[in-house]
Amino acid sequence: MHGAEVTYRKFIGAVKMYEATIAILAGDITGKVIVPIVKEPDGTYTATHMAQKNIARTEEELDALKSRIRFAGYYPFDVTPDEMEKYQTGKTDPKEKWKELTCAVLRDWLGLAEKHLMDKGVKFYLMPGNDDEYYIDEVIKTSSYVINPSDQIVNIDDAYEMINLPYANITPWKCPRDVTEEQLYDKIKIISSKVNNMNNCIFNIHVPPYGTSLDQAPLIKDGLQLQAGEMVSVGSTAVLKAIKEFHPLLGLHGHIHESRAIERIGRTVCVNPGSEYGEGIIHGALVDLENGKIKNAVLTTG
Repeated sequence: MHGAEVTYRKFIGAVKMYEATIAILAGDITGKVIVPIVKEPDGTYTATHMAQKNIARTEEELDALKSRIRFAGYYPFDVTPDEMEKYQTGKTDPKEKWKELTCAVLRDWLGLAEKHLMDKGVKFYLMPGNDDEYYIDEVIKTSSYVINPSDQIVNIDDAYEMINLPYANITPWKCPRDVTEEQLYDKIKIISSKVNNMNNCIFNIHVPPYGTSLDQAPLIKDGLQLQAGEMVSVGSTAVLKAIKEFHPLLGLHGHIHESRAIERIGRTVCVNPGSEYGEGIIHGALVDLENGKIKNAVLTTG
């Protein structure tokens, strides 16, 4: 999701449209950019968004500008020229504003889930991803409906257990929930040892298995520069090893936006719905489970 408002609302709508009984959104939840909107002395508002300067001259234009910024998963906020100068010169640390904005949007999202899904009997699991700061776990806890299953085994019904790990192997960005392959394998092994029936188990692990159609991403070289057209495997060797060792029924993954795919590893069907959150497109996967088997698994979009 990466904070994209339209994409999240489409997710809520898709759960209702498909009449799903279980909804799983497993990171990354929060966005990447905050966008200050400066109220100028002449009464106009200016903001730099997508490398372009935007000017709003009326309240209607200001609302439209904020909507465009939220559409892409960014977080707009109002500042005076003096406040903007303090951000630009480092006198004010943007981290607190970042935390304030991401938590406020997440609280709104929890409210939307409660409003539209709670009375329909849908279990809603909302797990962070490696990009998400740990303080958002506390926000999710405030909901009496939405469940954060991180680092737990949950019974999604009487038949199926699901382990839930929000981590990724080390990325070039050194994200909050990046861990080494050794640490990730240990986490998987420890939690898997507590599963009652691995034949009916779901591995909800944010990062996909290495060397598959689920983990292909553009090569990144020094300076975090993307190499267009050159794709490499960036998934987790620990996840691949664990799937081959424990043979769960289903693997649910994300993390790599470009690798929208379903692939079987032994008996395990692994899914990565991919992401085009910045375009306002919802990519998902619809999985039907019946009598301890996967009746159907398809990728969806809208």
